[in-house]
Amino acid sequence: MLVTSAHAVILEGVGHASIYNDDLASARSEARKAAMRDLALQYEARVSTRDTMENGVLTESSVRLASSARAKNVKVIDEHRSGNLLRVTVRGDISAGQSSCDGGESGRLKKRVAVTGFPLLYPEQATIGRIDDAGEILPQQLQQGLREAGHLQVFSASRSRLFADLLNAPTVQQNNNRLTNVIQLAREMGVQFVVSGVIRDIGVADPAAWGSSVLDKMSRGMGTADMRRRFAVDVVVLDGFSGSPVYQQRFETAADWNASPGSSAGFGSEGFRKTHYGEAVAGVIGDMTRAVTEALACQPFMTRITRVDGQLVTLASGATAGLRPGDELHLYRSARYFDSLGGTPELSDSQMKVTLDNVHPDFSNGTMPRVGGQVNIQRDDIAIIW
Repeated sequence: MLVTSAHAVILEGVGHASIYNDDLASARSEARKAAMRDLALQYEARVSTRDTMENGVLTESSVRLASSARAKNVKVIDEHRSGNLLRVTVRGDISAGQSSCDGGESGRLKKRVAVTGFPLLYPEQATIGRIDDAGEILPQQLQQGLREAGHLQVFSASRSRLFADLLNAPTVQQNNNRLTNVIQLAREMGVQFVVSGVIRDIGVADPAAWGSSVLDKMSRGMGTADMRRRFAVDVVVLDGFSGSPVYQQRFETAADWNASPGSSAGFGSEGFRKTHYGEAVAGVIGDMTRAVTEALACQPFMTRITRVDGQLVTLASGATAGLRPGDELHLYRSARYFDSLGGTPELSDSQMKVTLDNVHPDFSNGTMPRVGGQVNIQRDDIAIIW
């Protein structure tokens, strides 16, 4: 075993598989998978057990073995057959996984995301502090956080409003599983995902505590008034090709609204940020940023096909997304049926790949093994890296 870096080692793993009906290819594949599991578990393994007791009697017992290791540069160094048993030995660079989902090959690519406005469910709650601009400022702050994280291409649509029915958003759907106008917005902006939401609550706990009477001012000064303010926002990430939600969560907090009269005018103002409430909200927006980033890391990279000319395929993504010459993308046909033209398009694997030859900032093109007309690959079909 050789140490290649502070966090990676070279290990060998062994896997076995039985050969049925002389199907050596299937056995080889299964043996290689077993060898890969052996590699990962040698580097880092976690064992968890679960026992179920009823009336003092053990009724169920299970053991779970898992690893978060990542393997690179894996090669088969030995293969040996003994009767109907195949043994495969592999060698690879093993390091710790960075997260519960690294997105596979798509992890190095920057997916395009549009962040829309977050309308207020109860605009009258914004009167105190004059933070009625929260619906535009909050998504702008979320966009900034996503850009600084550096894993996504982020586009602003903070003036766009996806949901007509805020009370039930984002659960109102039309035409099977397609949310109202997500697909149209995604197509217009050329993005793979749309992040949207609704600010459910920015109200104060006790509106009477903010009165202008002498007694109200004395209560605030003595600390006997309830000065807490709530913050609750629903966040949803929608797939731009199908309109289906891929992530949804509510974020909540509460803190004292300790802004002096006239010191806060706007959701992102300096006076707002200095309040205990503003600090708590900033923490929640940071949590939202991390949650969206992690959710999208688990999604494949998808881009539209903009042109097919013989064997030449042009894609709507390029170098800004991280694509490079030599990259291979799987080609999927996108189809709708006459009885559900407004529904979610169905993707079917064409069993074809495009290998990129030329990569430009916002588009790229390459060749596939067969002419597009022979495999029915055309404009608006999808190219995917998993």
